[in-house]
Order: sequence, then structure tokens, then C-alpha cells
Amino acid sequence: MQRIVVLNPKGGSGKTTIAVNLASHFALRGERPVLMDYDVQGSSSHWVQKRHETQAHVHLISVFERGALATRTFELRFPEGTGRVIIDTPAAVEAQAMPELTRTADKILVPVLPSDFDIYACTRLVQNLLLVAKVKRRDNRLGIIANRVRRNTLSYQALMRFLGTLGIPIVATLRDSQYYVRAATLGLGLEEIKPYDFDEDLAQWQSLFDWLDVPSTHSASASGASASSASASSASASSASASSAPASSAPASSAPAARRA
Repeated sequence: MQRIVVLNPKGGSGKTTIAVNLASHFALRGERPVLMDYDVQGSSSHWVQKRHETQAHVHLISVFERGALATRTFELRFPEGTGRVIIDTPAAVEAQAMPELTRTADKILVPVLPSDFDIYACTRLVQNLLLVAKVKRRDNRLGIIANRVRRNTLSYQALMRFLGTLGIPIVATLRDSQYYVRAATLGLGLEEIKPYDFDEDLAQWQSLFDWLDVPSTHSASASGASASSASASSASASSASASSAPASSAPASSAPAARRA
């Protein structure tokens, strides 16, 4: 099972668009994806709830609805056979929260828009990931997505120059396209809407899919330790919750489990 974290504390960077399109892609491939929505805005949850039973199934866990009594026990309760877990993180994530979000992540995706404000925010985020969360460049689990770009513009050129200085791979360059909006409105991923003239958009995702399919060295060297740590953390959290507050457990919500006709 691969855990993919989509992270950028700055709002409006396109985290949810990337998360839901990844979920759609893996669902179409029969990989039984789980989409975990940490954002109180609930955009990923809303997307899943709009999907019809004839569409490839995406299992939803609305983490933000569980409140302060939520424990890692619920987060780790995935359906049997889950192949990929995509985590849509909220905006305004503090630096001290990043180690917990990224510790067991196999891949960390950072979408960045071509604007001066976003470039500045990305600089701070990368610093926090490297210095606070202790994510190592050599592990090949941190990737940048240049998002909503318009080629041949000064802002695009500035963004690519900046990203080139980070020493972190640019795993995809996605253009600014209304097809993402159209698909999201219908509870679909880009690959699920009728292919009129957006082959260019689909092609831009292939480099990201290829990168995700290459295991990180973090996964290979720490998978056993991560599983052990997650189990210990879950047991500890459950014990602490039981001693300080009544147990709270609501079943993870999900869309109907049906495949596309």
C-alpha cells in the first residue's frame, strides 16, 4: 500500500484537484484507492459524494469530521486490498505538524502556482520539510508539481527558474485548464470525462504517474519501521483517548462500491 500526501499550507495551490484526479486514476486501474480528507472545507469529500455508483469506486475517509477525539486507529482502518492512500491536507498546516503528516508517506507532492506569493510560500514549505520533518532529498519521495501554468509567460519562466534551484524533482507541469473544473463539478477525474481535445492535459500527468510508481528509498528501508511505529502510535493514542474521554467512533464514509460500466 502506497501513501501519497498532497501538501502545501498555502490555500488555492490545487491540492484537492491533484488528490481527486489521482484517486480517479487509481480507481480506474482497479487499485482500490482511499481518499483521506483532512481539510475542513471538505472539497475532496464533496467530490466523492457526487460520484455515481456506475463510476469506479473511491473509498472516502473524512478525517476532519472526527474532531479532537479522532485517533490514528480510524485513520489506519482501510478496506482490505487498498492499493493507494491519497491524503488531501488542509491549508495553514503548521511546521510542527509536518513530521506527523509525512512520517509514513511514501510520496509527498507539493503543488506550486506561478506567482511570487506562491514561490515565497514554497520556499518556506521546503525548508520546513527538510529541516523540521526531516524529509531527505535522496529518498526520492518529495516531488514538486508546477500547477496551473501558462507556458511562454514571464510568471511561468520565473517559477521554473525557482524550482530549478531547489534540488527537488519537478514531477509534473500541469497547465491551467477548465477541464479540471468541468470534471470536478461532475465528481469525475480528468480521465473520466469524454476525450474531446484534452489529450495534452492527460499527457502531462504521465510523468507524475511514472514517478509515483518508482519506490522511494524511504519506503524500501523504513516500511517495516513505519508499520511498527504506526501500530504503536495507534495503540498509544487509543489508550490515551480511553483514559481521558469517551470513545468516539463513526464508520468511515464512502461512495457506493461500484465500477464504471
